[in-house]
Amino acid sequence: MEQRISHFLQKYVTEVYFPNIRITDIVEVLILTFLIYQLMIWVKNTKAWMLMKGILVLAVFILVAAIFQMHTILFLAKNAVTVMATAAVVVFQPELRRALEKLGEKSVLSSMVPFDTTRDRVRFSEDTITSIVEASYSMGSVKTGALIVVEQAIRLTEYESTGIHLDCLISKQVLEQIFEHNTPLHDGAIIVRGDRIVSATCYLPLSDNMELSKDLGTRHRAAVGMSEVSDAVIIVVSEETGAVSVAHSGKLLRDITREELRASLEQIQNRKVESGKWYSLRKGRRKNENKTVE
Repeated sequence: MEQRISHFLQKYVTEVYFPNIRITDIVEVLILTFLIYQLMIWVKNTKAWMLMKGILVLAVFILVAAIFQMHTILFLAKNAVTVMATAAVVVFQPELRRALEKLGEKSVLSSMVPFDTTRDRVRFSEDTITSIVEASYSMGSVKTGALIVVEQAIRLTEYESTGIHLDCLISKQVLEQIFEHNTPLHDGAIIVRGDRIVSATCYLPLSDNMELSKDLGTRHRAAVGMSEVSDAVIIVVSEETGAVSVAHSGKLLRDITREELRASLEQIQNRKVESGKWYSLRKGRRKNENKTVE
């Protein structure tokens, strides 16, 4: 019996390979895990998910062709890989750009980069928050449509240039006058930077998210589209219903309360707009979950 045990240990246990694990190996695994997780989240929340499904279908098709030795199909697939990769980069350029911007928004990176100018960005005052909230619900009560883009770390210069340059302090009266029907500046969006309105009648990119509710108009789709390509918070006042909604990070919270709008603006004011805190707003809205568009 002892000989059998000794033979087993010599044959199997002594030949087991135990790698020499270093601290750098553990750190490397953690970094790769984090990057792969972030990539999976990015794929899930963008049009890249549709691309991944298409790639899986093509992979199955090519596997079948390889099994049955379909040489022509294999030749075409081999030579089309480079073209398809280039086409994917072109098609998903907005998503890739947004992913790199999100990487630059991380607080860890900001603390390490000494020339990060966003740290000194002037935030808006409590009076600005009150003016935006009061004006939004005042316009909503009379069903005056409005689109207010509150800029954060990413400067919206390219969208600012599509409108009419302004430089005025925010007040309830100014906002109501801008979006009043039949006034020269009522069409389009305004961009808010700090305590000032920097541009009006701005054109925003429309979202092509097919999961958005069909009853949403151009104003809401523009708000979601802007939130997909920047870190801005966009406030929408519906011209049809008077409801106030907020878009951020590709998500749209519809028909929010006055307190919820103030809370979202106060988070920006305190430089604490993070995904977890943004979603905490949504957790308190279970009763209206059927109105939430993702």
